[in-house]
Amino acid sequence: MAKVLTPRSESYSQWYNDLVLKADLAENSAVRGCMVIKPYGYAIWEKMQSVLNRMFKETGHVNAYFPLFIPKSFFSKEANHVEGFAKECAVVTHYRLMNDPNGKGIVVDPDAKLEEELIVRPTSETIIWNTYKNWIQSYRDLPIKCNQWANVVRWEMRTRLFLRTAEFLWQEGHTAHDTKEEAIEETKTMINVYADFAEKYLAVPVIKGVKTANERFAGALDTYTIEALMQDGKALQSGTSHFLGQNFAKAFDVTFTNAEGKIDYVWATSWGVSTRLMGALIMAHSDDNGLVLPPKLAPIQVVIVPIYKSKEELEKISDVAKKIVSKLSDKNIEVKFDDNDKKKPGWKFAEYELKGVPVRLAIGTRDLENGTVEIARRDTLEKNIVAIEGIDKYIIDLLDQIQNNIFTKAFKFRTECTTKVDNYAEFKKVLDEKGGFVLAHWDGTPETEQQIKEETKATIRCIPLNNELEDGKCILTGKPSKQRVIFARAY
Repeated sequence: MAKVLTPRSESYSQWYNDLVLKADLAENSAVRGCMVIKPYGYAIWEKMQSVLNRMFKETGHVNAYFPLFIPKSFFSKEANHVEGFAKECAVVTHYRLMNDPNGKGIVVDPDAKLEEELIVRPTSETIIWNTYKNWIQSYRDLPIKCNQWANVVRWEMRTRLFLRTAEFLWQEGHTAHDTKEEAIEETKTMINVYADFAEKYLAVPVIKGVKTANERFAGALDTYTIEALMQDGKALQSGTSHFLGQNFAKAFDVTFTNAEGKIDYVWATSWGVSTRLMGALIMAHSDDNGLVLPPKLAPIQVVIVPIYKSKEELEKISDVAKKIVSKLSDKNIEVKFDDNDKKKPGWKFAEYELKGVPVRLAIGTRDLENGTVEIARRDTLEKNIVAIEGIDKYIIDLLDQIQNNIFTKAFKFRTECTTKVDNYAEFKKVLDEKGGFVLAHWDGTPETEQQIKEETKATIRCIPLNNELEDGKCILTGKPSKQRVIFARAY
């Protein structure tokens, strides 16, 4: 029987939780606020990693790894940074356990207190810039363009699988440059990389923009972001790239001798995406039947299910199925032939639909006689009878169609859920009744931004890049504004 999901119309939040659990993506762990990413979920993350890793290396970056633990004193060197993360930090205070003298199990050894507490990394700017100080002396040592794949810990009270957990996986890039212009160019390059990945692989349309001062990364001069819209009308920040200026170089005294022989501070950037992208993938495309995965990130792109009554029939179907598997595998398509005789075809159909496998082939004895297979596509649930001859080319084209269709559907949804408003009453009405992205004028002050947030729970997601200038009046204060910004309620 199919695993039942709560309908999105009934409870979007419960639908999401049901889907993550029942599609075997992840589950809550014994550690409060932390998750176990299950093999099928991790296989999707591995595909994301593989694509992003290639894109990073194509733009001149190399991978490295830095410590999980960061001395507490490092955080105090950059005031804005520590203020931004202080309430989220997990702290290591001792280095040893011991048997309780009173026989009550294991306790912390009071004599093993660390001279300086260690922070479990919430992000790595401080430890990396302390390291870069040893790597950089001259402009000839620049640029440094490192990325690391790692886990981070940010203590969260309210958690949701993939979207917000105390520990999560991500990549974080940290680069060092000899000029401000080069660092800014790097920041823009990486937000474009993220946008390309989101649209071409996740099939999620995104808006590129700059965060306001209230919303930017702690310690950054500018934060660039890509913002996506989920099916419930809420925004999801899906990747950020930060221009750090010389803040961290000054905090850690990272200087270099420039081409003119003068001493200057290094210019910095950092950028990252996380397993939150798994949440984006689920919420942007999936339906009440289960996951809808874009073929480029699906662990299984094609599944073949045999329909038979006897062992002899299965053997005949297997001969044909294995030839199809071979043809598709030669074209680098991830294909699975499911001949598990412990589960019926109907159960398999429901299971692969739930797990979002883009294409399903069903082959029975009548299909063998006719030289055909039944093909079902997950995105539209349409079925067609197709000749086995030339099936590899048909499926390659079909996978491209599905990838494009998933993106087009998400883009259409975002367009329909993007609304221009010119006054505060209309603004609140759209948020409450329609949701989505709301384009509105803002007077540019953090006070107005904060008041709107407190009264409506909507934040400025970004000031769009390449946005057309348009004279108007702030929806709250009536003060002059030169362009619209994007508001939304968000995850």
